[in-house]
Amino acid sequence: MPEIRTWIDAFRLRTLPLALSSIIMGGFLAVNNGQYDLMVITLAVVTTLLLQILSNLANDYGDAIKGTDNKDRLGPERTVQSGAITPVAMRKAMTVFVMLSLISGVSLILLAFKEQWVYALLLLVLGLAAIAASIKYTVGKTAYGYAGYGDLFVLIFFGFVGVLGTYFLNTFTFHWEVLLPALSMGLFSTAVLNLNNMRDLKNDMASGKHTLASRLGFANAKKYHIALVVGGILSAMAYTGLSFENYWDGLYILIIPFFFLDLRGILRNTNEALLDPFLKKQAIKTLFFAILFGVGLVL
Repeated sequence: MPEIRTWIDAFRLRTLPLALSSIIMGGFLAVNNGQYDLMVITLAVVTTLLLQILSNLANDYGDAIKGTDNKDRLGPERTVQSGAITPVAMRKAMTVFVMLSLISGVSLILLAFKEQWVYALLLLVLGLAAIAASIKYTVGKTAYGYAGYGDLFVLIFFGFVGVLGTYFLNTFTFHWEVLLPALSMGLFSTAVLNLNNMRDLKNDMASGKHTLASRLGFANAKKYHIALVVGGILSAMAYTGLSFENYWDGLYILIIPFFFLDLRGILRNTNEALLDPFLKKQAIKTLFFAILFGVGLVL
C-alpha cells in the first residue's frame, strides 16, 4: 500500500484553500443577512473539501491514463504518473471519496432543509452534479477539461454553486446582488486554473488536451488572466457599492495590491515552468480576500 505521505501528495493540499474560499464567502454573506447555522456551514466546508480531494484524485488518474502527465510536464510529478499509486488503488480511493462526499452532502441537505423535500431534492441533484463534475474533468472519453470547458465549470461550481449554495442553505432566500461576490470567487478560481493551464500549455497541446489557454496561446492567455483577476476585484467592489453600510465593507481592499504584484510578475514571465508558484499565491490570496471581505461585512 502507498505510504500516507503519498496519499497526502495525491490529495494536493495546496488546492484546498481555494475550495474553502467560496464556502467562507457564502457563509459570511449569510451571517451578514442574520440567518445562519454554524453546523450547516461546517458541513458545507467538509463536503467541499471532500469534493475537491475527489476532483484531485480523478485528475491525477485521468491525466495519467491519457498520457497527459508525462516526463515533459512542467508541474509537480503526479502519483499515478510516477507509479507511487497504481490506477487500481486510485480508482478505489475515488470510490471512497464519492461515498464520503455523498454521506456528507446528504447530511448537509437533511440538516439544512429538514422537511422541505423540494429544496432537499433540488440540492441533492446539484450535489450529484458536483460529484460528476469532479470526476469528469479528466476522466472518460468525454472529459470536459480536454475540450476547453474547464474554465466554465470552475466558474460555475467554485463561484455560483459554492457561494450561492452556502448562502441559500443558511438563509433559504436569494438576493440577486449576491451574484457579484459569487462571480468574484468564480473568476479568482478560474484564474488559478488558467495559471495551471498556462504552465502546462505546450505539453497539453502535445497530448491532445485542448484547454482554453492552449486555444488562446500563451500571450492571449496572459491577457485573459488579467481579465479574470480584475473582473473578480470589480465584481466585489460593485457589491460593496450596492450594499455599502460603513467603511469596514472595503476591508478586502488591503489585499488587492498583492494581486497586482502577481499580475506584474506573470506578465513579465516568459518561462512557463516559473508560473507554478503563482498558483499557490493566487489560491491563498483568494482565501484571504474572502475572509477580509466577510469580516468587513460583519464588523
